[in-house]
Amino acid sequence: MQGSRRTLKLLTALLVLLIVGLIAAAIHFQKNSNALWQIISEKCVPGMAASGKPAPCQQVNSAQGYVTLKDLNGPLQYLLMPIEKISGMESPIILEPSTPNLFADAWQQRTLLAQKHGAPISDSALSLAINAQYGRTQNQLHIHISCLRPDVRQQLDALAPRLNAQWQSETLRKHRYLIRTLSTAELAQQSAFIRLANEVPHARTEMGKYGLALAQLPDGRLALLALERNWLKLNSGSAEELQDHQCGIL
Repeated sequence: MQGSRRTLKLLTALLVLLIVGLIAAAIHFQKNSNALWQIISEKCVPGMAASGKPAPCQQVNSAQGYVTLKDLNGPLQYLLMPIEKISGMESPIILEPSTPNLFADAWQQRTLLAQKHGAPISDSALSLAINAQYGRTQNQLHIHISCLRPDVRQQLDALAPRLNAQWQSETLRKHRYLIRTLSTAELAQQSAFIRLANEVPHARTEMGKYGLALAQLPDGRLALLALERNWLKLNSGSAEELQDHQCGIL
């Protein structure tokens, strides 16, 4: 009897895994997954080269290898994307030393939200996020620059005293995150992608399973958060879940 129950549980788990995987695949392919790349390669970059106008992007920074684009979702959300064709977290290009430090660049561009808002915005209200391979709908790497959820802000404030430069497991939004602190100088010195690959066991060979987020702590340190995909827990690796694109925190 006990063996039958175990078999039933295993079959149920496998069925759930299959269903979740199919749903994720359907979501992943239901839209034009190359829309962002088409905007970059067919509009922003050529427009900047021909006339000095980056529209519909806000800017084309050829020297640092990225563009910024106002996202249609939310009043203030922006995307930072590489000019180079990079699909996302699973791409080996993100671990190459020559690839721009996109997370550091995105944090520097957080001022775009205040400009759009028409008033200063505290760094404590802001965040960055990138989703895992099957937790996204677009196949061009894009970092969401947006507001942090108010409840996540409260959780990070409470966790801050025990967070340090070592990765540690904490639960946010009912999902297990690995969190470590770093300074703004450390963010600039090393790519967050390379840091994840070097410091978290097995991450280098499974980068596509991870989403990453960044937020500021009350004492000015930064919190780097890594979310690993787990289909059995209905977790697609979308670190964007920590953000509120409607900016209720303001």
